[in-house]
Amino acid sequence: MQRNMKQWLEDLARSPEKKPLPILSFPAVQLLGTTVEELIADSAAQARGMALVAQEVDAAASVSLMDLSVEAECFGAQIRVSLGEVPTVVGRLVSTLEEAQALAVPPVGAARSGLYLQAVRLAKEQIHDRPVLAGVIGPFSLAARLLDVSEALMACYDEPELVEVVVEKACQFLLSYCRAYKEAGADGVLLAEPVAGLLSPALVEEFSSPYVKRVVEAVQDDSFLVIYHNCGGSALPALPSILSTGAAAYHFGNAVDMEDILRQVPEDTVVLGNIDPAGEFLNGTPASIRAATLSLLERCGGYPNFILSSGCDIPPLAPWENIHAFFDAAAEHAQKRGS
Repeated sequence: MQRNMKQWLEDLARSPEKKPLPILSFPAVQLLGTTVEELIADSAAQARGMALVAQEVDAAASVSLMDLSVEAECFGAQIRVSLGEVPTVVGRLVSTLEEAQALAVPPVGAARSGLYLQAVRLAKEQIHDRPVLAGVIGPFSLAARLLDVSEALMACYDEPELVEVVVEKACQFLLSYCRAYKEAGADGVLLAEPVAGLLSPALVEEFSSPYVKRVVEAVQDDSFLVIYHNCGGSALPALPSILSTGAAAYHFGNAVDMEDILRQVPEDTVVLGNIDPAGEFLNGTPASIRAATLSLLERCGGYPNFILSSGCDIPPLAPWENIHAFFDAAAEHAQKRGS
């Protein structure tokens, strides 16, 4: 059954008891009794993990693995998997303009991308009470992983043509990848552009937002949403450019003050965030995450377009006691407001 996702988002934002929508996928390893290395290689396990997470917590949507190494691996980048950590890209695939021009745009299905698409297909067969969103990387963040993040940031000033060539090829792949998720039955994508959070507003406007906008315009409609994620500290000054992408909703990390964001976003634009994934979900306690969640809701819960979330992807080994405390605090706040 195809959902009207535009209506779903409007209903979620209007609800007096808004369900949280954290980026919650990798902690499924604990429910499955498996490892990150095993999970990223098994589409059936990923789908089962998403279903178990959906049974465990009453989140507004189910999110597939936010594995930002998948797309870079499709281009040929090497990845490293550490115990209890999400996969990371190692090394540098592209160093020169000549190498960038010769870089082939991979087909969808290359490396593990086909496996991740299959995971969403299988998850849709098991999860019926909420939308299923696929996690994908953003165009500049993908390009930065192919160039090496530090090198990419410098190249924006020193070798802009090099960056433009790689971002363009990253965008071409992501256009096909997001279309494939749409065909696989996903209700939308959570598009993560974290490296853009390290750029100045002018560079966000040059190397990130126009490419994100192309993805949004290619795939977003009433049945398929793009939720933009940026967990960088420079998201606030770059906000006008970020909003120009036309995404259905915007997700921000704990490097920014969520209330500062909400003050500058129109009331009809949904904003999500931003409980610290490492400081609270992973390293906090049930008491500390309850306090942090209630504090955020006290400051931001009155904004009609605010939806509670984690600030970024919740780490694989985040204690489920902390995750439950986050949801319990959200329910406590909603009950208090309704009484």
